[in-house]
Amino acid sequence: MLAIENLSVSYGAIRALQAVSLDVPEGGIVTLIGSNGAGKSTTLRTVSGLIRPQSGTITYAGERIDGLPPSAIVARGLCHVPEGRMVFANLTVHENLAMGAYLQRDRAAIRRERDYVFGVFPRLAEREQQLAGTLSGGEQQMLAIGRALMGRPRFLMLDEPSLGIAPLLVKSIFRQIVEINRERGITILLVEQNANLALEIASHGFVLESGRLILQDAAAALRADPQVRSAYLGG
Repeated sequence: MLAIENLSVSYGAIRALQAVSLDVPEGGIVTLIGSNGAGKSTTLRTVSGLIRPQSGTITYAGERIDGLPPSAIVARGLCHVPEGRMVFANLTVHENLAMGAYLQRDRAAIRRERDYVFGVFPRLAEREQQLAGTLSGGEQQMLAIGRALMGRPRFLMLDEPSLGIAPLLVKSIFRQIVEINRERGITILLVEQNANLALEIASHGFVLESGRLILQDAAAALRADPQVRSAYLGG
């Protein structure tokens, strides 16, 4: 579904990614782990067209997308839930979801998608007319994922969905991520600080360190790897 080959990205003189290559199979959940500053968010932002790569290629569903504007990438069914959620604080939950459906023209389909989002995240239905800025961190994360689902994605990139959220809500959100993948067959690329939780729901994982890909394996094998356990799983 997604193939990244020899991707390099620089911020001025700082090399953020160095010849990174990874594949994400259709219908799977793949996670990208690493310490802060390893290049995880940069990878997602480059895939979604927010950052231009210095070199390398990005192929999505058989088509080169590096160089395309973000709007064209979203239109192809690849949606990005950014770190920090980035909801529209002064808009209601309903209006935020409508923003996610801005490319859709079928009103009946938009209603069905909204009903699906409310089925996945019932709290959003309860707060439909509430301003997004007044929601809790966990509710804002639900809204950010729901907004992306309104675009009817085939591929979903999630950047740090557990960041700043109460542990109980984190488990609930991760259960829903798995359900979205199973029910809709949406391919998911997950960047997550909670490496244990990420590897628990993923089938495969990649480890970034200082902009370089240093390890890749089945998620279960990474959880058992002494190097990964010591660096990212608390021993």
